[in-house]
Amino acid sequence: MNIFKFIDRIFKMSLDKFTLERVAYLSRIKINSSKIDKMVQELNNIMKWIEELNEVNIENVEPMTGVPNMTLREREDNVNDGGYGEKIVSNSPQKIDNSFTVPKVIE
Repeated sequence: MNIFKFIDRIFKMSLDKFTLERVAYLSRIKINSSKIDKMVQELNNIMKWIEELNEVNIENVEPMTGVPNMTLREREDNVNDGGYGEKIVSNSPQKIDNSFTVPKVIE
């Protein structure tokens, strides 16, 4: 069976309460019984949205495996301490030159 036909068949289905409970059980996900009806409705809405995406014509569109031709906006890398090192260590019981000091753990 063609994978796309299989996917189409899956997404043309609607989810019911029993199926959701079964999938939750198999995947070891606990779903509160008071939220099952709402979750069924939300998942059915997602499936309808996926059906709409399946209707898009992608006949002449090449699949993307990455975006190598795109460049990201870069910013200048300015290293600074934020300008408030004294505030950060003000509550520390021990400090040396705006750095925290801690007891020695390994000898």
